[in-house]
Amino acid sequence: MLTTSEQHRYSRHIMLPEIGEEGQQKLKESSLLLVGAGGLGSPAALYLAAAGVGRIGVVDGDVVDESNLQRQVLYGASDRGEAKAEVAGRKLSDLNPDIEIEVLAEELTPENGVEIVSSYDILLDGADNFSTRYLCNDLSVLRKKPLVHGSIYKFEGQVSVFGLEDGPCYRCLYPEPPLEGTVPSCGEIGVLGVLPGIIGTLQATEAIKLFLGLGKSLSGRILLYNALHMSFRELSVEPDPACPICGRNPSITELADYRYNELCSTRDKENRNKSKERMSIPAITVEELAQWREEGKPHMLIDVREQNEYDFANIGGRLIPLGEVRSRINEIPEDGDVVIMCRSGGRSGQAVKMLTTAGRTNVKNLTGGILAWADSIDSSIPKY
Repeated sequence: MLTTSEQHRYSRHIMLPEIGEEGQQKLKESSLLLVGAGGLGSPAALYLAAAGVGRIGVVDGDVVDESNLQRQVLYGASDRGEAKAEVAGRKLSDLNPDIEIEVLAEELTPENGVEIVSSYDILLDGADNFSTRYLCNDLSVLRKKPLVHGSIYKFEGQVSVFGLEDGPCYRCLYPEPPLEGTVPSCGEIGVLGVLPGIIGTLQATEAIKLFLGLGKSLSGRILLYNALHMSFRELSVEPDPACPICGRNPSITELADYRYNELCSTRDKENRNKSKERMSIPAITVEELAQWREEGKPHMLIDVREQNEYDFANIGGRLIPLGEVRSRINEIPEDGDVVIMCRSGGRSGQAVKMLTTAGRTNVKNLTGGILAWADSIDSSIPKY
């Protein structure tokens, strides 16, 4: 039963006939695992805690960085360097001391995933990477837990609910993740600060509706939001009978290694393993490149980031974004040393693979990219 204090705290909920005291009691008895306490997780956590969800788990292995403060509203300047999960636990407990906050300052992995999610009713995906997103989906399907999905890109976001009975899962829409480095992260491409607030709040709304059995969930639908147009539109998604995890003949029956290269079909894995045997990526460290520059050794530097990234921070070189490398390959010399760089080495590694496959033998990947350069060579280069 609700205490007198809880009745007062949640009075605006209780006054709604669709919720009432019975509905508020349901929220009190409910539990949710928040996977990722960043841009999406911050607003979702605040509203779920304020709404009175009885037990909230926060799993996140990251620490608060100054660049987070533009959008991750759970944190302040004094929290920099602290574990996000620990800070989130303190803030949420202060917001609502009547609920239980479980702090898990670690990454969600195939090794700990089943144990962690087993005691929660719903999963909320606040992940910022594909490996965790696919892990959340597969845990949702295998452990029969509804998953509230959200994702953002620059000025756009999407929300859906996966894993409900007779509804689709994330793999029904996207059976396999994109190749590593082909989809830039928020850290590489940027994101409007208020966007995750909107999407995360919509996720919290869907979770509360699921707990209360209210309205129509987004299962079978994807809600798309465009901040520049200030518009919403909706897409229908049907369960895929050929889905690799929830289809009629699933090929995924247990959790696996969720790194990008391990998330592909068996045939793709075999092809990539053969490719790895045939070709390793030539690389150069930032220290070696700095020495080349100091000695005046001839070389060409190719930066495969986007224009906005290059404008924000660069160490010179010719800008050829990754998506344009094939069409502009004639701008990359076939003789002499060529160094390919990006933010941290992922996209440049893809470019080196592409060029090596095309027959170039003079290209090297700059290990760690411009972030490593800022850390080890020139601290005046801004990091992002």
